[in-house]
Amino acid sequence: MTHDLAALGLRESATFDRATIHDIQRAAATGIYDIRGWGAKRPLPHFDDLLFLGASMSRYPLEGYREKCATDVTLGARNALEPIHLDIPVTIAGMSFGALSANAKEALGRGASEAGTSTTTGDGGMTPEERGQSKTLVYQYLPSRYGMNPDDLRKADAIEIVLGQGAKPGGGGMLLGQKITERVAGMRTLPVGIDQRSASRHPDWTGPDDLTIKIAEIREITDWRKPIYVKIGASRPYYDTALAVKAGADVVVLDGMQGGTAATQQVFIEHVGIPTLAAIGPAVAALQELGVHRTGVQLIVSGGIRTGADVAKALALGADAVAIGTAALIALGDNDPRYADEYAKLGSAAGFYDDFQDGRDPAGISTQDPELSARLDPVAAGRRLANYIRVLTLEAQTIARACGKSHVRNLEPEDLVALTVESAAMAGVPLAGTSWIPGRS
Repeated sequence: MTHDLAALGLRESATFDRATIHDIQRAAATGIYDIRGWGAKRPLPHFDDLLFLGASMSRYPLEGYREKCATDVTLGARNALEPIHLDIPVTIAGMSFGALSANAKEALGRGASEAGTSTTTGDGGMTPEERGQSKTLVYQYLPSRYGMNPDDLRKADAIEIVLGQGAKPGGGGMLLGQKITERVAGMRTLPVGIDQRSASRHPDWTGPDDLTIKIAEIREITDWRKPIYVKIGASRPYYDTALAVKAGADVVVLDGMQGGTAATQQVFIEHVGIPTLAAIGPAVAALQELGVHRTGVQLIVSGGIRTGADVAKALALGADAVAIGTAALIALGDNDPRYADEYAKLGSAAGFYDDFQDGRDPAGISTQDPELSARLDPVAAGRRLANYIRVLTLEAQTIARACGKSHVRNLEPEDLVALTVESAAMAGVPLAGTSWIPGRS
């Protein structure tokens, strides 16, 4: 049929393509804006636009697995009496119980602990399943305050104050009523079955000075033992990173627009924020100017991390560690083709992840339906996640050795070149085959 239309001289509009026409028709028919989960689908400059310069004559590579390439990272030593020590620089991003099933949260804890890294609670509070299986657990302190209490703050190994998220900087998330079961409602002090919209900013501060007060308050609650992270959605990363550091953060978590979300307006996901690749450089510049990069304040980067090459590139650009969310859920078993028929009933397909915010995920991950949740074996899913994280780490080590590095965090911008003018400008590395960095003399 496509060939017949082409033969007629018909051509699809680049401005009003079929997807755009469908969105207009849906809005006209319903009068309701579209919401969905996960992250941006539009093409964006990303880590695939960068390449490593492996060693040969001017630099010597390390020999295979015979020469050590370390992967450990310490987070939060700036002010905390009990900083976090991880075996690897790959962590699990915050994803809430409510958005995810209890079995999924347990599986994340199991996989992270087996791989020697941390997991993060997300909105809605701390579950026994996750705390019980997470050797290192970061507790998110969010604008909604859902499930927040001082006892859980003390149970955590670190506190992450969330100011923004890459998929929706400046906006709050959503949790549809069909996912608000009695347990979820009880943890969040909400009515059962009613749609919930999270706040877009914290209720008790209006600027950086109030953040300073809040960090001091949390340090007192936790006796200065726990590292305090500050998470920002990538929008104005230079200023936001600098202000977070000056407010007293031990760790800055920077989330690019390729990062996922449980559910929010599609217009947020696709049109607010900046790509992860564009956000790292300004954040690192702020840390360097304040004299804390690599030594005082650590930078965790998230938003579209999929492979060990992505991990290595983020580290080379100045991150101390990365966080994965969407990729972790896929490793658990989401988007599994064996559920193709059930995805089709949702009007979706494996790999498209539309409408999963409705709580009907056939893989049992982004759902509160007890029958669907039971499909996910947390032990087997945790093992799959641990395997995946190990592969990411091995791939990053392989690249680091090829660049002559004895630690993955010794990777640096000089090890990279860019394939496009856009990615060269965003990452601050030369266009391949040249010494030119766009925007720099």
